[in-house]
Amino acid sequence: MYTDPAWALDRHGETDPSLATIEREVYGEDVEFSLGLRRDGRFLLDGAEFDRHVAGADALVVYRARVSPRLLDAVGPSCRLVARQGVGLDNLNAELLRARGLWGFHVPDYCGDEVSTHTLALALALERGVCVQDQLVRDRAWDIHAGRIPRRTAALTAGIVGFGRIGRATSRKLHAFYGRTVAHDPYIPADLMASHGVVPAASLAELFAVSDVVVLHTELTAETERLVDEAVLRSCRPGALLVNTARGGLVDLPAVLAALRDGRLGGFASDVFSPEDPNDDEVGRELLRRPDVIVTAHRAFLSAESELSLRRRVAAGVRHVLREGQPPPAGRVA
Repeated sequence: MYTDPAWALDRHGETDPSLATIEREVYGEDVEFSLGLRRDGRFLLDGAEFDRHVAGADALVVYRARVSPRLLDAVGPSCRLVARQGVGLDNLNAELLRARGLWGFHVPDYCGDEVSTHTLALALALERGVCVQDQLVRDRAWDIHAGRIPRRTAALTAGIVGFGRIGRATSRKLHAFYGRTVAHDPYIPADLMASHGVVPAASLAELFAVSDVVVLHTELTAETERLVDEAVLRSCRPGALLVNTARGGLVDLPAVLAALRDGRLGGFASDVFSPEDPNDDEVGRELLRRPDVIVTAHRAFLSAESELSLRRRVAAGVRHVLREGQPPPAGRVA
């Protein structure tokens, strides 16, 4: 059961089973699969109708849906596995899966190139005032000095929060544009950072104090929720840029808005928000009105290649568990 497969939507925003070509190929005749329910332009993720739809599934594949006791209760005792169609773990609820004796897996390495490239695109768009200039020229307001005056990036320092797979991929690309790169990750040894030409920062406050642009690549956990808050932003270098292509919950948005207003931050770019659409939040709507903010619709992971790879790897993992009765071959978290 795929609760909310974004790839299965047609041009009208409706679920189209004919799009599940990869899934049919991988599962063959051994595994039947169903796609989520759509109501009012959204996937239905709770309520009696949803509960009936997922009941009796042997495996769940979730995208944005959150794994909760209610969801697992609705599926019932037949469930053996929950797969996350994506990188993050925040909605997979690994502790609950372990408590229920269920396997769980995600795909942590399918979109490193895409996310790191998107991160650089957002950072450089802020640096060069691309979006502001684009809109001004379209509005017949030609002015080369309007918006943020660009900085010479070769003289600047870029900071990375989280030095896992995607953080390392981003570091390679940052080297081409920024003169120095630093990173903070308490779980990664300094020697490994040095092998990537990156200088370790002992604390988050130290990283913000020395960085002209900070990019976020850490997972959302209880430890990292609202990691970038008012206290951290007080230590940032005046006019620094902040780019988030990881998880919306890493950032305290009211604190970011305040830092933009008083000039501590020179710009903010984000692909991710909590709630998912910033238009659904008062602070998010205010950020959208600012010319020093750039947003995208949680698509940093997206390319034709990454989407196809993700779908195939998820389906292969589900099929392996259901047919062989063995743990997921990769990305296991529970």
